[in-house]
Amino acid sequence: MNEYLVIILIIVIVLIFNNLNAKIRKLEKEVSDLNAKIGKITDTETFRGKTQSDKNNLPSQTPIDAPYNKEEQIPVSHETLPVSDQKEWMSPVFDFLKQNVLTIIGIFTLVLGIGYFVKYAIDKNWIGETARAGIGLCTGAGIILTGHFLRKNYAVFASIITGGGIAVLYFTATIAFREYHLFTQNTAFLITSVITAVSIILSYYYKSEVLMIFSLLGGFAAPLMISTGQSNYPFLFIYLSLLNTGMLVAAYLRNWKNIGWTAFILTSLYLFYWSTEKPELLTIVFYMISYIIFYIFALQDYFKKNTLAVFSILMLAMINFSGIVGPVYIFNELEYEPVIIFPIIFALVNAIFFFRENMEKNFGIPYSVFTGITVSLITIAFAIQFKAHLITSVWAIEATLLLFIWKKTGHTIFKNCFYLLFPLLITAQIITWTEYFNEKKLNIIFNPVFLTSLVTVISTITNLFLLKSTHRESRQNNNFAEGSITIASYGIIYIALLSELTYHISGMPWEALIHVGLMFSIYYIFILLLLRKKMDPPPVFQNIFIYFFLFLLGINSSVSVLSVVTAILAKKLHTGFYLLHFFQWIPFIYLYVRVIPSSDFHRTKISYWVLALTGVIVVSCGLHHSYLLVFAQDIPHSYKIREHFNILYLPIIWTILASIFMYTGLKKNITEYSKTGFALIGIMVLKLYAHDVWQMDNISRVIAFIILGVILLLSSFTFQRLKNIIKNMVDKKDQNDGETQTPPD
Repeated sequence: MNEYLVIILIIVIVLIFNNLNAKIRKLEKEVSDLNAKIGKITDTETFRGKTQSDKNNLPSQTPIDAPYNKEEQIPVSHETLPVSDQKEWMSPVFDFLKQNVLTIIGIFTLVLGIGYFVKYAIDKNWIGETARAGIGLCTGAGIILTGHFLRKNYAVFASIITGGGIAVLYFTATIAFREYHLFTQNTAFLITSVITAVSIILSYYYKSEVLMIFSLLGGFAAPLMISTGQSNYPFLFIYLSLLNTGMLVAAYLRNWKNIGWTAFILTSLYLFYWSTEKPELLTIVFYMISYIIFYIFALQDYFKKNTLAVFSILMLAMINFSGIVGPVYIFNELEYEPVIIFPIIFALVNAIFFFRENMEKNFGIPYSVFTGITVSLITIAFAIQFKAHLITSVWAIEATLLLFIWKKTGHTIFKNCFYLLFPLLITAQIITWTEYFNEKKLNIIFNPVFLTSLVTVISTITNLFLLKSTHRESRQNNNFAEGSITIASYGIIYIALLSELTYHISGMPWEALIHVGLMFSIYYIFILLLLRKKMDPPPVFQNIFIYFFLFLLGINSSVSVLSVVTAILAKKLHTGFYLLHFFQWIPFIYLYVRVIPSSDFHRTKISYWVLALTGVIVVSCGLHHSYLLVFAQDIPHSYKIREHFNILYLPIIWTILASIFMYTGLKKNITEYSKTGFALIGIMVLKLYAHDVWQMDNISRVIAFIILGVILLLSSFTFQRLKNIIKNMVDKKDQNDGETQTPPD
């Protein structure tokens, strides 16, 4: 009974489909005829309206009844706006899915329905194993024939239907081999190969790229469907190479791009998986074959039109870099030499096209692309030769190449790819840095970890220069991505250099490690400020660098150097190590004299106070630490020396500094410096009378008061004298201005 119901249901569905199909064709014909009529009417009315409008707008000296040249009027109707060349590359995919999602779901549902029906029949023991396979093959063939009859009027729908039929054939052959064991593996592979060949021929015959993609998916999935777990990779990759060759021919003849990307992604997955699971020398041959196939695929437009499209450039970059990773990994695993041969070979291949463009004086996009790829591959060759980490180095150079191509072509897809690759590069570099904790004896500079970091540093510096010209636009558009990349780039360079330095001095006491790290940080920020004009960072970055520099300088002078002095007194460090901190004066003085005046650091009043506070800390702590190191013999004795300095000499130092601040404020007319000087004197007087005077003996008290009194009187005299000089200069200038403005009698 159930069988008759199913047959009746199928007949009813066929009748309904034919009825609806006839009605749809009739409606399409009526709509087409109506559009043709509307187009003719619109053309005529547009032409007449334009003619009448031109007659009404003729100059006044021209008679209205004058002969009118109708040939000069071009009727405008149904104008098509030009489609932007920068259309999003994923738009066709989304459009296809939106328009055909019901069809895809429908064919998938139909295949599942047939599968469940066959399963139900199996459970009821209606059919045997051979009959089951036969039903599956017949069903797939029937779906393909249905798509064949619908191809003329419903091309996309027919392609999806045919793809579903091909999928049914693949699954039927797989089940017949794996579950029912109806034939051997070689026979199963032969059947799947025939299915793939037939589907490719149908795709080419129907001119359907969609069907070709279905065919490729089935072709690449076929080895997995009939796999028994035994390794027969030469046969596998010969099959894949033939499949890719057929793809290349179809792509060249039909100018299909998507099938090439599909084949490239699936082939790369096969190759990378096999390389990691079982690295063998023969696999490199298939890497080379795949490189040639996809390199030719990427250069289709170049051979035809001497141009490179966006995705062709992207394919060139990916095939060159992915083609290196696998062979180099296999060589490293098998301990073969030289691994440098692969990037050199690929560089020579690209150099051929580079010299071709150079000889013909074509300095367009292809020239820039081949130049960038060639230089990148040579750089990778040097990195690999010095045992740098493969993935990190390749990603670093590839990121720079993508950014370079974006700057030369203007296609935003390369910038977006750079944005996606840059976080991966940071992750890989962090993993590389963790080897500092595992390795015990690394050479200075010439070790794999630092050489990898050096490649990343050079790549990052190049990225910063490439992004330099876009900083102004980024400031206007508030581009968060480029600002984040800039900050991350400075961080990568800093951590890479500091990690190498810290690793090689890790045997020293912690006081020395902290002091060296702070000195390095001070000089690193100082170098960034020196290169500010070349790097052209946003002004806010410059101010942040200056504030951070002053902060580190204060911390180093007050805390770090004191810990170094304590370590020297404890005999853990040599006395000469103390001299290292004097080098901090070089960037501090240069920063004050040259960098800060040419920046907008002083746009806020707080900047004067921060700069003055840093100066007070550096001078006071420097003299304190030097006094302590000279007169203290050991740590217990240093406490008394430190207290003596703070009570007797520190107020004198602060008074002198306060006088310098007041003098500078008056001379340069900077009131904030004068306020800083008065504030420092106030703190000194409060400290003197509230604490210090009660800790001194009589002689020290007399000496301190006399010296401080003399300094204060001299400062006051200098202050008043300078005020009078400035007042006289102003009065004289006003008098001269008045005489100039008074007319003669």
